[in-house]
Amino acid sequence: MTTRLPLPPSLYADTAVAPVATPPLDVDKTVSVAIVGGGYTGLSTALHLAEQGVEALVLEAQEPGWGASGNNGGHTNPGLKHDPDQIEADFGADLGGRMIEFSYGSTNFTHELIRRYQIPCEARQNGTLRAAYNEASGAAIENTAQQCIRRGMPVSFLNREQLREMTGTDRYIGAMLDTRGGDLHPLSYARGLARAAISAGAKVFGETPALSLRREGTRWRIETPRAIVHAEKVLLATNGFTDDLWPALRRTIVPVFSSIAATAPLSDAIARAIMPTRPVLYESGHITVYYRIDQQNRLLMGGRGPMRWIKSPNDVAYLMRYAERLWPQLKGVVWTHGWNSRLAITTDHYPHVHEPAENMLISLGCNGRGVALSTAMGAQLARRLIGGPKVEIDMPIMGIKPMPMHAFWPIGVTTAVIAGRVRDRLGI
Repeated sequence: MTTRLPLPPSLYADTAVAPVATPPLDVDKTVSVAIVGGGYTGLSTALHLAEQGVEALVLEAQEPGWGASGNNGGHTNPGLKHDPDQIEADFGADLGGRMIEFSYGSTNFTHELIRRYQIPCEARQNGTLRAAYNEASGAAIENTAQQCIRRGMPVSFLNREQLREMTGTDRYIGAMLDTRGGDLHPLSYARGLARAAISAGAKVFGETPALSLRREGTRWRIETPRAIVHAEKVLLATNGFTDDLWPALRRTIVPVFSSIAATAPLSDAIARAIMPTRPVLYESGHITVYYRIDQQNRLLMGGRGPMRWIKSPNDVAYLMRYAERLWPQLKGVVWTHGWNSRLAITTDHYPHVHEPAENMLISLGCNGRGVALSTAMGAQLARRLIGGPKVEIDMPIMGIKPMPMHAFWPIGVTTAVIAGRVRDRLGI
């Protein structure tokens, strides 16, 4: 039998809305679609299936939002990692164009879903800033902005003076503002998605890891600790917690820890000086730092940290020091929480959708953009699960390609983080 692990010791765990009941599965089930993973991807897919009358069942090893879905930076950022021109070059005008429209529209999709289901998760749509502090990054971001503007997106490029007014620091020389971006309370959102999916007719079971998966006649058979699930179709949505349930899948992604430190509520005067219009910001550097001010005036600073679980802001002291560099008035401010979770990074930095067998879909690898992207992917995946291979979706479906030398990823990630911090510090 399994025991539900406590949530990571985060600000979100202390402040989220109450969870919906997701008891363990203890009776055998036969369903149309079984979904492994109770994060945003799995929950959104279950919701969109249930909306269309399809019987969907979610198996979650812990509880909805236990992983990165409930422990991320809370940013709803538009787009993919790559620029629009690069996406079209990689995938062609048709699919590439649809990928651009889909991914840059994912934030509007997400915030509209939140409004439609009245999910209480402190959602705001005050924009995303992608900021640069050196000339090379500034030129690259301006180029990205021009590509977006050329496609009619609500994007602008801001100069140093405009950024000083928007961020309260003179660190940045330029940034792209996309007004479709925003933020939310990640764990409250995950719990709200679970509640919406259940209210629409889906079943969500916590403390129910999938132990094995195999074909049995015309159906899939999933073994869990207490019961067996038979399903016509299966979606694997385990992202940074992907294991060996499907052959070689674990070796297609690098599970990377992303860490966050949060302050106690700041005074109104300090909070007004930092990000007064409340966009979210992420830096264009070798090691990304991202931050926002939440609705209680807390500053949440995120970035790469130790490649292990943490429990205190002291474990990511560099984030606190960097915050004081940006805003010296933070010296002496109390930092109350430090936590992390695992993201899934792909070598090409695109999300990966696989269809390795009949009636089997896999979706993983959001590369740090999972809040809006995973939510919007839920509708895409639901369409494909209902309609089958004849239904096109707005992301490529690719073969499973394990990374060479995957066993050495912890060393490689740690080395890259250290080198990236040095290069950022030197401004190179």
